[in-house]
Amino acid sequence: MAALGMAALRRGSGAAPRLLAVAVSCQSCRPKASQCAGDGGHGQPRDQHPAAPGRARRGAEPGPAAGSQPVPAEGADTKTYLWARYHEMKKLVYDLLPPGVCNLLNPAAIYANNEISLGDVEIYGFDYDYTLAQYSNLLHSMIFNTARDILIEQFKYPEGLGKYDYIPGFAIRGLHYDVQKSLLMKIDAFHYVQLGTAYRGLKPVPDEEVIELYGGTQHIPLYQMSDFYGKGPSLKQFMDIFSLPEMTLLSSVIDYFITHGIEFDQVHLYKDISDAIRDVHVKGVMYKWIEKDMEQYILHGDEIYAVLNRLVNHKKKLFLITNSPFSFVDKGMKHMVGKNWRDLFDMVIVQADKPNFFTDRRKPFRKLDDKGSLQWDKINQLEKGKIYKEGNLFDFLRLTGWRGSKVLYFGDHLYSDLADLMLRHGWRTGAIVPELETEIRIINTEQYMHSLTWQQALTGLLERMQMYQDAESKQVLLEWMKERQEIRSLTKNLFNPQFGSIFRTFHNPTYFSRRLVRFSDIYMASISCLLNYDVNFTFYPRRTPLQHEAPLWMDQLCTGCMKTPFLEEMVHIR
Repeated sequence: MAALGMAALRRGSGAAPRLLAVAVSCQSCRPKASQCAGDGGHGQPRDQHPAAPGRARRGAEPGPAAGSQPVPAEGADTKTYLWARYHEMKKLVYDLLPPGVCNLLNPAAIYANNEISLGDVEIYGFDYDYTLAQYSNLLHSMIFNTARDILIEQFKYPEGLGKYDYIPGFAIRGLHYDVQKSLLMKIDAFHYVQLGTAYRGLKPVPDEEVIELYGGTQHIPLYQMSDFYGKGPSLKQFMDIFSLPEMTLLSSVIDYFITHGIEFDQVHLYKDISDAIRDVHVKGVMYKWIEKDMEQYILHGDEIYAVLNRLVNHKKKLFLITNSPFSFVDKGMKHMVGKNWRDLFDMVIVQADKPNFFTDRRKPFRKLDDKGSLQWDKINQLEKGKIYKEGNLFDFLRLTGWRGSKVLYFGDHLYSDLADLMLRHGWRTGAIVPELETEIRIINTEQYMHSLTWQQALTGLLERMQMYQDAESKQVLLEWMKERQEIRSLTKNLFNPQFGSIFRTFHNPTYFSRRLVRFSDIYMASISCLLNYDVNFTFYPRRTPLQHEAPLWMDQLCTGCMKTPFLEEMVHIR
């Protein structure tokens, strides 16, 4: 059993608290008869054993959780008993945290939501921006500054806005913005606002006000949330990496207006800022910056060549579908891959107008010559080495025959790049999530590991001890709840002081995370992660426990027979 526990640690599968439970419990998973009386092995109850004092028989009135109800030792008051449990649990967690439990996760790994064998993939497709081309954070400052100046010079916004600069790390991807309420906030997979993560301008909105704004609840109704592409009637979800400067500019402008007592129309303000940001992209300003200094703006270019070249050498077909113009893509690919980059691709499609490319049949393909000028030929076939503009996926499928799970397409935007391909066309999909690298490095820190593990243990104590309702016990439980909330805030702030992790609220997946699972078979920090795997590698998603399955898992079973105090209570550290 100990070998199994440590093997799980070496594999790096599952969450840290679950791994901790495996490693901790299995060290002493050989109970004597006296230690597990009443347990059917690994803490499971046997009806034929007499019930111990305070232990509920099957069929008896259930307590707040399955298994025995904790009872103070004879003569001990409940307050002393609760704090004794607290201190012994804390010592257990910190003393037995396995050496090397940090650095379990590899930032360069590929993570699977769905089983997929690369050996079955014959055709690889790619988006360009933030998929093949990764950009430095300096680009965000440039977008912010230029859009800010457009607001001042063209939209006649107050010149005082010129004092605002881009704030790196203010916002995270996946946030929602309530246009009517001017609230930028993080929402979980169940449509609840994570309290403490709602901002109007650059200042947090008190939890009580947020709840009042939504009719006495943290829940946002489905009809308000979003349509298929994250654009609801009153809420907009920011899903691409280019939206980071947009969110920061939106918050900065609102902060200026509120600070100076200027009334504003929320809808007009949101539209003006969206238009200013759009102009930076559509008018080609951003493209010119990158083209002038590719060394400064484009990251990991040499690795992109290695990925593409290896796939071609293994007889894989490659194609590119991007919304960016040909001249920009051509210069970037020449910088990263070389002047003959087009020889690697069977198809190159630019200015595709995704996500409409995947759903709208009306736009035909247009051919471009080598200089990027439009041709007038009717397109009856897609030729290798040629450049095409616009078009639609239905013609693409008809002309290539590239259908179903033999195609794997990579992109960074869950809606515009991946959703339609997976749900409507059966392609396999890979999400590029650059934030993953930073978040994994934080998860691998000792501070995060200790904080999260103790938080989970404390949650288990609260769950098991809540039956004590005398005045002193209630006070102890309140202190525990306060400490738990402080730990949750601490772990959130390790990722981002305003909004926390892009993948989790305090305990639930975020709305972004749920979409990531739904729309991608695999996800990774960059396309270069493919270099760490054989071209025939099969990705197997880890089977993580559903709530009703938790007692069946090895770590949960083993915790029922440790040579430690309050054996069965450890089952509830999830």
